[in-house]
Amino acid sequence: MQAGQSAVAGYIGRWRPSSVSPQAAAFARDVITRAGPLERERAKNLLWAAGKLADYGIGLGLEAVPEILLHPSAVERFTRCAPGLSGVARRTLRTNLRFTGRQVVPQLYPADLPLPRERSKAPYTPGEISGFLALADAQPARERRMRAAGLVCLGAGAGLIRGDLRAVHGTDVITRSGGVIVQVRGVRERTVPVLPRYHEPLLAAAGSAGDALVLCGTDPGRRNLTSPLVNALSGGGGLPRLDTGRLRATWLRDCADLLGLATFMHAAGITCSQRLGDLLAGLEPGSEEQAVALLGASR
Repeated sequence: MQAGQSAVAGYIGRWRPSSVSPQAAAFARDVITRAGPLERERAKNLLWAAGKLADYGIGLGLEAVPEILLHPSAVERFTRCAPGLSGVARRTLRTNLRFTGRQVVPQLYPADLPLPRERSKAPYTPGEISGFLALADAQPARERRMRAAGLVCLGAGAGLIRGDLRAVHGTDVITRSGGVIVQVRGVRERTVPVLPRYHEPLLAAAGSAGDALVLCGTDPGRRNLTSPLVNALSGGGGLPRLDTGRLRATWLRDCADLLGLATFMHAAGITCSQRLGDLLAGLEPGSEEQAVALLGASR
């Protein structure tokens, strides 16, 4: 182990590449020596990053000392603004320079505080959804029954929320492509297949609404449009409070189950959905008919 570290120390001491100036190479040798025990390949990458940073900073008139060149603002400016670097190189340089900075000038790199992450809301159980639909069916007036059922079906059956949910007219619920779809208009225009369980109550609610909004009113921008319906369906029969975010989470859970998403992600060893987003950016979505078939939404 000691012999290996001595070899790495010797490599660092001899590092004088032609790609950086002698002053920048001297800075790199100094800070990487102070960065702690390293393997040779790791030392090579850190030396290259520190040398490139030093050449850039010296060219701007900065003093080649760790407290200045390894300052987070200097590192950020270099990795963002230095010419002739690919995106991958910039990310690698930033990672390596931040590591070196934490080792050499730790006072400039306080520990990162964990940021809160918005977690998915808990989906409702099938029994709870049945309870909400039963409460909707028990409302005293027919219009209220239709609107309450429409709220549950658009949320848990099509995953609609916020503006998308509030703007649905009865004529936007259509029997087409072998199933029932909702035509979502606005900024994120799309068609959403409705899961089979919700076909009949949603079609009834849409038929009752006609050209008007399914959830009542004539102005989808009006505040508290869904509040009366939520209040009417909350607290009855030991059910939890109705929440449109949880209705959407229920739809997402049910779709993921139909698609076998958990099995796929387990087999692929993927735990972060960001990677899936990167991959999907290069794929084209299927047709409306394919979407209906994929989600088992055929009538």
